[in-house]
Amino acid sequence: MNKTIKILSVAALTALFTACSTVPLTGRRQANLVSDTEMNQMAAQGYREFLSDPKNRVINNTAESRKVKDIGNKIAAAVTKYMNDNGYGNQIAGFQWEFNLVQSPDINAWCMPGGKVAVYTGILPVTLTDAGLATVMGHEIAHAIAKHSSERYSQTMIAQGLGTLAGAAVTKSEAGYGVFQQVFGIGAQAGVLLPNSRRQESEADRLGLTFMAMAGYDPASAIDFWQRMAAKSNGQKPPEFLSTHPSDATRINDIKKYLPEAAAYYRK
Repeated sequence: MNKTIKILSVAALTALFTACSTVPLTGRRQANLVSDTEMNQMAAQGYREFLSDPKNRVINNTAESRKVKDIGNKIAAAVTKYMNDNGYGNQIAGFQWEFNLVQSPDINAWCMPGGKVAVYTGILPVTLTDAGLATVMGHEIAHAIAKHSSERYSQTMIAQGLGTLAGAAVTKSEAGYGVFQQVFGIGAQAGVLLPNSRRQESEADRLGLTFMAMAGYDPASAIDFWQRMAAKSNGQKPPEFLSTHPSDATRINDIKKYLPEAAAYYRK
């Protein structure tokens, strides 16, 4: 291994072990190589561009749009209080919450870093109730609170960087290096990035249950929602080990395990 590779390897490992943060409630340690300020700024810009695109029609002044904002604000207020009361206030210092209902047949919702949330009208027939909508929004807000976007971004940076380093160390031939990069890419995707994405989904389920409970929504209602989601899929999903999300059965079973923890925060 030449001197340059050694230096880059040390730099990569140093970044990996020093740029860490802790996920609230779960206590999981994660690597974050990009600042919250950068992520929030990128998210805010992306959110503005999404909302300004004529293809993404924002629904305003309807009962459904008001419900999205009301439930979102309740969860955000409960989460903010919890974070501030438990020493995590700095992790949401730059959040500027926004909740919008978007006209789309897609069964989807998401939350960008910094608290930028979009709920698609296509998911409302599946949420059905306030608690069902709180399940979705709590889950998506959990992704932002747990900084999953930053973590995935950082993992991609690490995977690409270490792949380059290892490839250079294994072979000097362009053909051999190209083959190595392909193998490494497949290995990283199936062996690291996808399992971690599934782990993040499960973590968001766990946090989301607690967040909706903090906001006054029965976390047990999440089981009904995910069962409805499972029925919508009709089994048309890739094998779990090649998916970014847990299987329906895995997700529902895990949620049942998380319920006692979330129930401790639920007040009717």
